[in-house]
Amino acid sequence: MSTAPEPEQRDPEPALVFDDPLDQQSSDDTDRGWGERPAGDSAADLKRFLDEKPPHHI
Repeated sequence: MSTAPEPEQRDPEPALVFDDPLDQQSSDDTDRGWGERPAGDSAADLKRFLDEKPPHHI
């Protein structure tokens, strides 16, 4: 019987990250996505509107 070779052992990723989160830029800190309309068609926009419409707007 031949045994399969063992996969190479790598250093495991740390389970906890103790970096200061305020040192990193978040997606809210950029101009990306503010006021921009995603490329798409109006039929998809209407479908999304109808799918996400609150019940009191029926």
